[in-house]
Amino acid sequence: MKSFFQSALLMGCVLGTTLAQAQKPKKTVVPASLPEFQMKLEQPAAHVRFLAADEMLGRRTGEITNNVAARYIAEQYRLLGLKPVSGQTDYLQPVSLESVKPGKDGFLFFGTDTLKVKQNFIVLSGEPTTFTNTPVVFAAYGNENDYQGLDVKGKIVVAQFGSADAKSPMEGFESIERKTKLAVEHGALALIEVLPPQLPWVTVANYFGKESVRVKSSNAEQNKLPHIWLGGPSAKGFNRDQVKQITGKTASMTVKPLRAYNVAAVLEGSDPTLKSEYVILSAHFDHVGTGKQGGGPYTEADSIFNGTRDNAMGTAAVLEAAQTLSKVKPKRSILFLNFTGEELGLLGSKYYAEHPLIPLKDCVYNLNNDGAGYNDTTLVTVIGLERTGTQTQIETAAKAFGLKVNADPAPEQGLFDRSDNVSFAAKGIPAPTFTPGFTKFDASLFKFYHQVADNPETISYTYLLKFCQTYAYAARLIANMPQRPQWIKGDKYEAASNQLYSK
Repeated sequence: MKSFFQSALLMGCVLGTTLAQAQKPKKTVVPASLPEFQMKLEQPAAHVRFLAADEMLGRRTGEITNNVAARYIAEQYRLLGLKPVSGQTDYLQPVSLESVKPGKDGFLFFGTDTLKVKQNFIVLSGEPTTFTNTPVVFAAYGNENDYQGLDVKGKIVVAQFGSADAKSPMEGFESIERKTKLAVEHGALALIEVLPPQLPWVTVANYFGKESVRVKSSNAEQNKLPHIWLGGPSAKGFNRDQVKQITGKTASMTVKPLRAYNVAAVLEGSDPTLKSEYVILSAHFDHVGTGKQGGGPYTEADSIFNGTRDNAMGTAAVLEAAQTLSKVKPKRSILFLNFTGEELGLLGSKYYAEHPLIPLKDCVYNLNNDGAGYNDTTLVTVIGLERTGTQTQIETAAKAFGLKVNADPAPEQGLFDRSDNVSFAAKGIPAPTFTPGFTKFDASLFKFYHQVADNPETISYTYLLKFCQTYAYAARLIANMPQRPQWIKGDKYEAASNQLYSK
């Protein structure tokens, strides 16, 4: 039997060893040892050279090369061992799109005036419909409150474009589907929006009156209702005093379904608690196609709008983030999303936001990657840098690779609401856009933005590497934040955020 002294001594040694082990600090990860710091330029360069190759013919949504790009991205995720979203058998999310070709027939007659297609009005959507002395009801801007006290069933609703408090014409363009939905819900036979004189009618009619691609509505009645835009000189006399009834017919439209896909993959987080929250890393992979589709000048020798900067670079950055984060997992889970249809109106991201594969309330942040190009390789530019509580993390990441960060240098352009991030911001998710560095919209930017000259040979691959490294490291730092990112107080998307995360 041990003596009391021996037992006490032994117990003291055991306790001392145990206490020392308990107090031993955890091994910290040195940033320079993370995979982002070991990234080689050959891999992001390979992504860019493939996606923006001439053989990809500009990756236009609805065409086969766009789907080839989607499959390429999906197989990169498979190689990394990432999983499709739970419940999905593949990385591809089908997006219900349709091509719409407006007809050239149709007219509207009221009083002694006759309005013609394209010259005076265009039909945005709806089936061909005939009107015979159909009553007209004016409903201000055609927003929800504007229908109070009005009986519009079986009548034509006339509304002003946009809203009373609209800060830019973009808001009017973005409200097309919502206004159609409201008109249907209130039993209208058709909806006519009257555009303001400051919107040049010829430009609007040529752009929106041409063949286009849109998300197919799941509402059969919404698909039937004619939604008409009316503008130019004829709009001046189109008021409640002059227009009581309308006779005429709307133009026919040729509608054809299109095959298109978003790409989605998941990396589970390492923290037992935080892995239930998702950070979305996103970029669109489509571009504008070839020839007349591209909307810019081209020649017989070069008619391909390659889309290297917009957005093969952004897609490469997301793929490289997938590679580095999968090697050393962050605390939160990561949802990698790549969108089709951005160039045609943010179609892929809008579709995803309405048909999410992971509940949006579980997604705490979106770091979108998109851009028009760069004119300063010492920078990364983040549109919305100060708005979502992640400025420190992004600046830390940039500094690690010798770069600085600037916020939106052209606020008058409304860039925050012109990329896929806004599809998530509108739902309440903090969502800035990470872009190549620029200080202003100048000739050096427009030399390549949506131009046939935007070939893979024209970018700095040294800068591409730093850009991808910064994005990946910023994503890691944000995914490891103790508290989830939040909109700053008073941001216009704060209310939507409060609603989303209170569910």
